[in-house]
Amino acid sequence: MFHRIFWGECVVSVQEEASRFASSQMSIPKPAEVMTLPSGMDCHAHRYTQIVVCLSGMTEFEISGYGNRVGPGQGCIVLAGASHAFGGIADSADIMVLNLPAPSSESPVYLQQINDLSHSQSYFCLDEPFKNLIRILGQEITSSPDDKLLSQACHDTLVSILPRHMTGYVPRQRESRFDIEAIDHYITRHIGQPITVAQLAGSVFLGESQFHSHFKAVTGMTPYQYVLNKRVEMAKSLIEQGRYTLGQIADITGFSGQSTFSHAFIRQLGLSPSAYKKRCQVQ
Repeated sequence: MFHRIFWGECVVSVQEEASRFASSQMSIPKPAEVMTLPSGMDCHAHRYTQIVVCLSGMTEFEISGYGNRVGPGQGCIVLAGASHAFGGIADSADIMVLNLPAPSSESPVYLQQINDLSHSQSYFCLDEPFKNLIRILGQEITSSPDDKLLSQACHDTLVSILPRHMTGYVPRQRESRFDIEAIDHYITRHIGQPITVAQLAGSVFLGESQFHSHFKAVTGMTPYQYVLNKRVEMAKSLIEQGRYTLGQIADITGFSGQSTFSHAFIRQLGLSPSAYKKRCQVQ
């Protein structure tokens, strides 16, 4: 028997989630690629180890409960299966991502060295020669993003010499924090969209299990209940302004339809949106 997970107005079975995850793992990532991280947090895990180096801007990562800011010439190693949160700070940031194959008895020595490093040193800093090299190779990949041979050559070059050019980096290491203001800001920015627990957890650099325990302790309710209350609060404010129809308000605040909107509104305030609108008009 498969349990079902209720989040917002979506009902997804664990079996469906497992199938979707397995399907996503079938796609093989490029050996080396340059990516732009927008401001805001995301959170996920994957079945391969990654080396991430910041090329420009400022990023923040949380790996297995510990966070760091990662700027140009700095990076981190994300082990296969490790849940991690990441995102640009203030503005977008460019990163070089090196996706490593699983180590085996036939792997080159440098892959084993990287694997050994990743167990003791999640964050690192690079020396000037390596920073210059990765900047040049990053420009080449950006100009030819579909060149598979170039991607593989850059990957092999960078990974093979990385252990000789990195040093430890722990200037801002800290335990994850629970910041209700950051969560509220994320909800407000995305109020018209589906909001998942993983997204809320990523906004404060926490894994989902940690986030759940912190959230219930601080707010006394589940993340779903909290987001639903925020949607109703915003809907109430928009009704008071009198500039939108109830259908528009339901859409703006992220409800799937007026019936769902009405049910949530009645449950929280004790009267329907239309009745509340009439009361505001009388006043």
